[in-house]
Amino acid sequence: MASGRERLTLPGVLASLGPGLVWAAAAIGVSHLVQSTRAGASYGFALVWVVILANVLKYPFFEYGPRYAAATGESLVDGYRRQGLWAVWIYLVLTVGTMFAVLAAVTFVTGSLATQLFGPALSPLGYSAVLLGVCAVLLLPGQYPLLDKLVKAIMVLLAVSTVAAVVAAALAREGGPAAPREVSLLGPATFPFLIALVGWMPSAVDISVWHSLWTLERAKQTRHKPRMAEALFDFNLGYISTAVLALFFLALGALVFFAGGQEVSESPVGFAFQLIDLYTGALGPWAWPIIVVAAFTTMFSTTLTVTDAFPRALERTFEILAPRRLAREAEARAGGGRVRWLYWGAMVVLVAGALLLMSVFQRSLTGMVDLATTLSFLTSPILGVLNYRAVTSPHMPPGTTPPAWLRALTWAGLAFGFAFAGIYLWWRFVP
Repeated sequence: MASGRERLTLPGVLASLGPGLVWAAAAIGVSHLVQSTRAGASYGFALVWVVILANVLKYPFFEYGPRYAAATGESLVDGYRRQGLWAVWIYLVLTVGTMFAVLAAVTFVTGSLATQLFGPALSPLGYSAVLLGVCAVLLLPGQYPLLDKLVKAIMVLLAVSTVAAVVAAALAREGGPAAPREVSLLGPATFPFLIALVGWMPSAVDISVWHSLWTLERAKQTRHKPRMAEALFDFNLGYISTAVLALFFLALGALVFFAGGQEVSESPVGFAFQLIDLYTGALGPWAWPIIVVAAFTTMFSTTLTVTDAFPRALERTFEILAPRRLAREAEARAGGGRVRWLYWGAMVVLVAGALLLMSVFQRSLTGMVDLATTLSFLTSPILGVLNYRAVTSPHMPPGTTPPAWLRALTWAGLAFGFAFAGIYLWWRFVP
């Protein structure tokens, strides 16, 4: 493979474009519509620096997914295997420990938004069950190509709607922006929320593994092996767009909720109504159908992406841990005529566990979201170490390892992640 110093070409960029936008579809969901909005609603603009810092410090961990895939033609799970089976087992344990909460959180938010789009015929839990069934059906034909086609239009629609709503809300305000407020980081209400906010800002580090798999799938789809520069351009386009949109969602919460003294509802249906009202209050009632469709389709794309990604990652993990299955599954993929039992078995278990968790938290959407994002925060630095070891291993071709500034940023992110994970555990469990 060639290095990241190669020049970009338009045909190469277009052929490689896609995994970064699928990554953005997975990221722009709960972390933005729920957590960023809550940050602005509860603290005004006081937590802008937290959102920016999280996006900067976690950047290397996500960048290493497409970097490793483009350089080696392998997924990050294979990169873990080259470190030893212990690394694959760690990844499996962390994945199983977080996947139910992650899918439950994104699906329950989608189900809550469905009550606004389709009416109260079903509860948020009922809509969530239907949506997971729809996702399974949609994923039958061939997983990645469908994701690639759906997310591009959805991302553009949501981005334009959000920017327009923030501009309208800012112009409508009298007396300037809402005043910042002092925040005690270790306060009993603020600190747990900060951990939950950073946990999925811009997303969980698990997505770096998914991104490496999507990069390989895109190469199969287009028959174009991406150069390093092309893969990183696609990633940076999705990452920067995601980071900027997080600030817009925070601003929307600050300009409408915080300035108006409103509290964010714990109820799933109540929060969904408030979220849509954020936009219509800024743009006008005429925007309701556009906004409710944009918000719902955004969250649905996230749900669809997560429903595909965890089984896809687990499939590759089990193949590595069970070499005999590896040969049979590889043969099935090549022939295209046999069922991918690992993929579908993992999906059945994932969906069942997520539905069970949603039934427990069905009265508290924010409680479920905070559980999922906090678990992701605690596991992020561990996955960050595995990712760093993968892209700095001797298996990486010359010229493809991270530059010095990215390595330095990695160590800063790891120090931040481990330090605050330790502080949170001490704060949570030590009397």
